Amino acid sequence: MVTSLNGKSIVEIMRVHTGQCLFSNDGLELEYEDIVVTIEEFGKQLSSIDMENNKICALVLPNGVDMAISFLALANYVTVSPLNPNYTKDEFLFFLKDLDCEFIITDNNASNSLMEAAKQLKIKLFYLNNYSPKNRLSIKSLSTPSKCLLDQNKADDICLILHTSGTTSRPKQVQLSSVNIISSALNIARVLQLEKKDKGLNIMPLFHIHGLIASLLSSIVTGSSVVCTSGFNALTFYGNIKSFKPTWITAVPTMYQAILSRASRNKEIIQASSLRLLRSSSAAMPVATIEALENAFQCPIIEAYGMTEASHQMASNFLDINRKPGSVGKSAGPEIALFRDNKLTTVANSVGEIVIRGSNVTKGYKNNDKANKENFFDGWFKTGDLGKFDEDGFLFISGRIKEIINKGGEKISPQEVDEALMRHEAVFQAVCFSVKHEKLGEDIAAAVVLKDGSTVDEKDLKTHLSKSITTFKIPRQILILDEIPKGNTGKIQRIGLAKKLGLEL
Repeated sequence: MVTSLNGKSIVEIMRVHTGQCLFSNDGLELEYEDIVVTIEEFGKQLSSIDMENNKICALVLPNGVDMAISFLALANYVTVSPLNPNYTKDEFLFFLKDLDCEFIITDNNASNSLMEAAKQLKIKLFYLNNYSPKNRLSIKSLSTPSKCLLDQNKADDICLILHTSGTTSRPKQVQLSSVNIISSALNIARVLQLEKKDKGLNIMPLFHIHGLIASLLSSIVTGSSVVCTSGFNALTFYGNIKSFKPTWITAVPTMYQAILSRASRNKEIIQASSLRLLRSSSAAMPVATIEALENAFQCPIIEAYGMTEASHQMASNFLDINRKPGSVGKSAGPEIALFRDNKLTTVANSVGEIVIRGSNVTKGYKNNDKANKENFFDGWFKTGDLGKFDEDGFLFISGRIKEIINKGGEKISPQEVDEALMRHEAVFQAVCFSVKHEKLGEDIAAAVVLKDGSTVDEKDLKTHLSKSITTFKIPRQILILDEIPKGNTGKIQRIGLAKKLGLEL
């Protein structure tokens, strides 16, 4: 891994590499040289509309090659904020106004919701000419000057802004610099031992930090290639494995659970695949799922720990040392410590709030002094997660502080209940969450999805739980569902789940 790449711009990094870079579902195969030329032409076009390095552009495109190249180009020159193209008009109004962006880049398939929001806020909307074998990606109706007047973003320039999920409060704007995102991409590539010959299959949305950094940018900094699919689809996943022969994938646990449910029907494709690892991040993966995936795919599952404020990766299990299922491994980039009783500690089995600092960690939220004061101290960032180190230095996460359930003074980690439910042979997916209680303040509920062909009732599940967890941790209600509601990135969000499932008004 060329660590000297840190501090370089995206184009400077791409110039180091040759060979294939991006693949698309419809057969496009693009070289690093092609992408560099496209990015530089893009920069000239941005100059023609008086863009400046510190101005913000919202990028609203579906997953694919156009989205990948547009992100790389904008992050090289200005500040880009990718947004989910499926947002409603009200969601677009909120995010666009909050960003105070100068203009929006989209394509001909832009939704009415986006166009109406842009018109209402009087934000300039530009459309792309899509990449094809005959045409490079470009902005429609804009001339291409002979010279680019924009400087490439330097190490400390803000090149990316993403909003936090905002499940308990107003979403915060996370500002990430060039050095933040490049550092994180290099860390991921080092942990996974990525090489030029590797090929990633991107199934994560590219409006999310996981897809942008762990899948796309970690491949770019390594000089390897990435297949830019249109997004995750369990029905087409195994076809992509057969067609593109990727060597690795990164995804969230719910995606892997859907992949696993179809593994028995695709044994020949799995056996003929080139996969050498599967990476999981952005949510905890149940140990039972890790074991089942490793048995099915005969390759290691690398569980990692990430969040937007760290440009994704903070800790990870490693390929070349023993892995511990249920742990997120060891530091894989930033320094990690626990904050307990107003002191930093790394003492084994001492539970505290996980804090981080390093070159991949944001220096602060945009326009949010209150959140900056609450979450940053002496160069450290408070993650909001509770965890502990074991005797070998492996980090185990107890859960989000805001997700810990306080049942009449008894503190319960929802992940512990998830794991206990997942040990039942009939359970395919499980999530425990808080529900309001008149006397206790909070109580516990859970939702499960059963494996195909399995039958079990709520009473059976409670009996199963009584064998492994204490009585006060057993959910008052267990819902058996066909599907558990998920957020825009495929993650199950505990906070607000009771309301979504009709258990609270």
